[in-house]
Amino acid sequence: MGDVALMVPVLKGYAEGNPEVRFTVAAPPMLQPLFEGMPNVEFLGLKKKQSFVKIYRALEAVGAYTVVDLHKVNRVGMALMVLRLRHLLNFGFHIYALRKGRLSRWLFLHHWSQRPRKHQYERYDDVFRRAGLKKIENSKLKIENSADTTRNTQFIVGVAPFSQHEGKVWPWENVERLVEMLSEKGYRVILFGSKEEAPRLEALAEGNEMVSSVAGKQSFAEELEIIRGLSLMVSMDSANMHFASAMGVPVVSVWGATHPDFGFYGYGQNRANALCANLRCQPCSAFGEKACRYGDYRCLRAITPEMVMEKILKQF
Repeated sequence: MGDVALMVPVLKGYAEGNPEVRFTVAAPPMLQPLFEGMPNVEFLGLKKKQSFVKIYRALEAVGAYTVVDLHKVNRVGMALMVLRLRHLLNFGFHIYALRKGRLSRWLFLHHWSQRPRKHQYERYDDVFRRAGLKKIENSKLKIENSADTTRNTQFIVGVAPFSQHEGKVWPWENVERLVEMLSEKGYRVILFGSKEEAPRLEALAEGNEMVSSVAGKQSFAEELEIIRGLSLMVSMDSANMHFASAMGVPVVSVWGATHPDFGFYGYGQNRANALCANLRCQPCSAFGEKACRYGDYRCLRAITPEMVMEKILKQF
């Protein structure tokens, strides 16, 4: 989901730069609200787990003459191979695929390269450019504090403490302390998470009128609108960082097994707001799925609630 959210501002720039072109985004149905408001962008809902035959039929029905493959998923790749064979004699039909830069990924992970890896949105840009499309360069989403201080509006801080992998999840006691510090400061706190994470977040909010949880209570579209109204989001290296970025909301992010210079940092965000211990063992994996070699996730424990709070206070 984060990869798709990261693609939103890139697509927006190319949709604005090519108003005569009809774009069709093929992605999981849940993510459709991310693309609303783009007049020449249509949405094709494709469920994740379906055969490449069904994917092929859906893509063929679109009638596109150019296909841009931004994620190189195996089933999609097989469907595109059939699509290419189907249009073998159609010289106006083209497929352009993402170049993942596996060598630069390997060098960065093994600490043979200290150079920041090319950002994912720049790789997306490369694919669209190879397809011959032009981009409106000033279409980048403006990341700014959305709180109106002239009206003494209460600051609203979102906290998204979970991620798919343990190597990207901040210790729970740190989350509890940060939420306590925020509420003591007079900030309203909104907790974000999945239905499975909802009970834990509800327990964290219980008894504190400054804290509430929206986990499992809203549709995705409604949750995006709540994110749009935040003053700031505190997030792990997770999809919520990219959802907030797509809504133009500043993010203070906590990094563990992964690294902000690996290429998946939030689009348009201030790199100074990414908290990373920069230990010798970081990053140990591209997506945070590997178990900690020391067993204690010291990279995450090195980031204290006080360090996160300091970054937040600098935003207001």
